[in-house]
Amino acid sequence: MEIASTMVLTGGDGQRFRFDAGTLCLEFLLTGAVEPWELLHEPGDLTAWIPRSRLGVQGPVEVGEAEFLGAKRLRGAVLRLALDAARSPGNEEKVVAARAAGIDESTAAPYATLNEFAAAPPPIPVIGDDRSRGWAAPVTGSQFLSAVARDAIELFAGDRLDRVRMCGGERCWLLFLDVSRPGARRWCSMDRCGNRQKLRARRKIMK
Repeated sequence: MEIASTMVLTGGDGQRFRFDAGTLCLEFLLTGAVEPWELLHEPGDLTAWIPRSRLGVQGPVEVGEAEFLGAKRLRGAVLRLALDAARSPGNEEKVVAARAAGIDESTAAPYATLNEFAAAPPPIPVIGDDRSRGWAAPVTGSQFLSAVARDAIELFAGDRLDRVRMCGGERCWLLFLDVSRPGARRWCSMDRCGNRQKLRARRKIMK
């Protein structure tokens, strides 16, 4: 059970914009997989972030120290695989730069890392008397990481791998799954990088 989700992000220039990563595992990278955007400094940071995710957790969340450290290891594996998938003839330099800026432990076995975390029990779905859906409380860090890992396995072993994109903005490293019907999404957000590209193209025409 995944709820379609956009997050409001703030760029280095202070601009706020909405961003949809398209899937849970790529959304998890928004916790700060590259410098200087790290958001996870202690277990409480992950506890606070989980309810923001597209998983739709509304009840209590519990994250321990081991789960906090594991989150960074899983995040590193997802980042490595996502960058490999997003690499294309036009963005090699950006991919290399993003990989160099990665702050998580580099792993030579990202698939094994996904399998390790996916083996834990995921969040337990429940239904209320009003037929509302939710998750049994509390949702633990290991349950959330299991959901992320299972989502990553579905993505990287599935038929949507060629839809993993890096934003086409010159200095934007945001990664997303293009879920549009034509598969033509290029930007993290039309309100940010998309509009900037339009302005650059307009200036060139006017010269």
